[in-house]
Order: sequence, then structure tokens, then C-alpha cells
Amino acid sequence: MANLSQWIEGARPRTLPAAVAPVLVGTGAAGYLDGFVWWKALLALGVGLALQIGVNYANDYSDGIRGTDENRVGPLRLVGSKVATPRAVKTAAFTCFGVGAVLGIVLCATSSWWLLVAGAASLVGAWFYTGGKSPYGYRALGEVSVFLFFGLVAVLGTTYVQAERLHWTAVAGAVAIGSIACALLVANNLRDIPTDSVTGKRTLAVVIGAARSRQLYAGLIALAFILAALSALATPWTLLALIALPLAVKSVRVVVSDAVGPALIPVLKGTGLTELVYAVGLAVGLALGG
Repeated sequence: MANLSQWIEGARPRTLPAAVAPVLVGTGAAGYLDGFVWWKALLALGVGLALQIGVNYANDYSDGIRGTDENRVGPLRLVGSKVATPRAVKTAAFTCFGVGAVLGIVLCATSSWWLLVAGAASLVGAWFYTGGKSPYGYRALGEVSVFLFFGLVAVLGTTYVQAERLHWTAVAGAVAIGSIACALLVANNLRDIPTDSVTGKRTLAVVIGAARSRQLYAGLIALAFILAALSALATPWTLLALIALPLAVKSVRVVVSDAVGPALIPVLKGTGLTELVYAVGLAVGLALGG
């Protein structure tokens, strides 16, 4: 039976900025529209964290029972390393999904019930990323899902439940955060190309190859900073997002230097930190410019 520290590691804390960042930016956009509601922001954060941890456990379970994680390079996987049973990890995943669903229903009740559709889609997408008989994460669609749910849906949903309207700066922020979140997944899958190829996991990195994956990573990061600069047309305060640029450049240099395997592990941490710092800067900028 896994101990507490192993369960925490299995939750993949380094990925949590992908849940926090969209809520920050969405809340900043709500502030720009003079619609900030602190308790709704906290509920949105709870939904994001619950879904992120849930999808991490779900991926651990699904990849583990398929044998994908047996010879991987990187942090602990509970099922793959056999420190926890598949049933226990699956239960943990659905418990997190349940928490996220309850918090999401509360948010819908205080804003608009049509958001239940987006919430239900997020839950389905979280499970079938690597779960089920034909997981879309094994069909090079993982980045599309991350962009949609941890970019567009998370940012715009957070803005709407607070301000009950949207603005083009929120859309720009959603695309930017989705792009960095995608870059994080690209880096992860770039590292895992050797093992994923052997086990039949056809991620986008496996399909397009290492060289194009490195180019895609750099392009996604660049897009986020271009959008921050364009958002300055609404308020120059959005340029605060550029405080994350040195962190981003450091990670991009590693990726484009043909680093492989363990050498790419720091990039995951660096990209997650880039996303979080970028989100803080952009959120503060939007709030100040409102």
C-alpha cells in the first residue's frame, strides 16, 4: 500500500500550475470587467485542482494497467511501480472527479446552468484521455484536449461565472494559457517518445517526431507571449506577463538543444513555473487595467 508521500507524488504536483493558472487569468479578466467575486474564484480553483489531480490519477491507472508506465523515465507512477493497486488509484481518480463535480454544480447554481454541459464534457474528457477502450490520448489528441479544457473552458468559464460576460482579453488569455499548458504536455510526451513508441501509445510527439515536437514547443511558448503583447492594446498592464519570459527562454533552450530523457525533466518544472508566473502577471495586469 502506497504511503502518503507516494500518493502526493502520484498526484503529480508539478502539473498543478495547469489548474491554478487558468483560474488566475479568468479571475483577472473578470476583474477587468469589474466582476470579480472572490468566493466564486475559490470555487473555480477547487474545481480545477480536483479535475487536474483526478485526471493525473486516472492516467496513472489507465497507463498502469496497459503497461505503458513500466519502463518510463520520470516521477513515480503508482500502478506502474506497483506501490498501489489499480482499484485504489481508480477510486482516488473518481473521488477527485466527484469533488470537482459537486463544486462545479454549486458554481452553476450561482451563475448559469448551461455551464453544466462544459463541466460534464470536462469530466468525460478527463477520464477518456487515457481511459476506456479507445483513449484519445493514444491518438495524438491530448494537446487538443488540454488546450480546450485547461485553456478555453477553464479561463472563460472562470471569467463568466464571476462577471457573467466575456471580453476579447479573456479569450486571448485563454488561448495563451492553453498554449503553455499544451507546451507542458508536448515536453512530457517528447521525453516519453522511446517508451510510448514501444508500448503503442501514439501521442502527438510520437506521430510528428522529436524535431517537430521541439519546434511545436517553442511555437506554443512564443504564442503566449505574443498574445500578452497584443492584449496591451486593451491595457498596457498585461505586459506584466512578460516577467515569465526569462523562465520560458530557459526551458525553450533546453528543448531545442536536442535534450532527451531525464534531461527534459527540469523542463516540465520550468514550463509549469512559466505558466504560473505568466498567469500571475497577466491576471494582475488585467485587474489593474479594468
